[in-house]
Amino acid sequence: MAPEATSPKDDALAPLPAGRLHWLRAGPLEVALAPEAGGRIAQIRYDGVDWLVGVDDGDSAAIAWGCYPMVPWAGRIRHGQFEFDGKPYALPTNFGGHAIHGVGFTRPWAIEALDAMSASLSLALPEDAGWPFGGTATQTIELTPSRLELHLAVQADQQAMPAVLGWHPWFRKPDRLLFAPDAMYPRDGEGIATQPPVRPTPGPWDDCFMHTGEVTLESAGQRLRMQADTDHWVLYDGAPHATCVEPQTGPPDGFTLALHRLAPGQRLELKFDLHWDIKSTQTPA
Repeated sequence: MAPEATSPKDDALAPLPAGRLHWLRAGPLEVALAPEAGGRIAQIRYDGVDWLVGVDDGDSAAIAWGCYPMVPWAGRIRHGQFEFDGKPYALPTNFGGHAIHGVGFTRPWAIEALDAMSASLSLALPEDAGWPFGGTATQTIELTPSRLELHLAVQADQQAMPAVLGWHPWFRKPDRLLFAPDAMYPRDGEGIATQPPVRPTPGPWDDCFMHTGEVTLESAGQRLRMQADTDHWVLYDGAPHATCVEPQTGPPDGFTLALHRLAPGQRLELKFDLHWDIKSTQTPA
């Protein structure tokens, strides 16, 4: 049995202001970066259309706006409990009795580099937040006139550590979602993913899927195509105002279901590519 961890009171649901915004721009693509608010992207704007649910759109909870990195785990860790290298651990719970989305999305990230079209951020994983392994997280954001490239990494320090990485964008409700997953993880009575994967069921979803290829959103005459170098995606489209499309290196509760072990000094990386184009309005001849 793991020792009890001191737990904040659902700090994932506490309001989190954006702080100072740093705007990156490349032609019609604009990105508002909020390093003080969990190193997140506060807004993505393409050709005048805002794609993300913002901090002022009705729910300023840390968990509920922008596009934030999830590190060193993504989704829920059941009751904050897991075993690693034969030893039990307990993480502070911050969302309905579970530990959700890592330790980075509520903490300020340091700006390592910043120019008109790119930024690099870093975060020393805080041991005072109940994460006993140390390590460092880094992310880069790069723009071209029609593409946003996100890169997230975590590197173990002096000791081995478990890791699952992810991005959590809250997209404003699109006109259309195009997504054809290969399989999904069934959820149990606590709403947490379990093994083995099964055939996908019809939405609405709050589930983790195994999927290769693109995920596409269409809205306001624009098409957003998304790819990542992973075959795990969480889709949440049950909210009337938003759809979340979350690439992850493993499933929720990943320290138990699909453990990725980093040796001392080893890195885990995730790349997430978002590409926009204007939908054709012409009727084929």
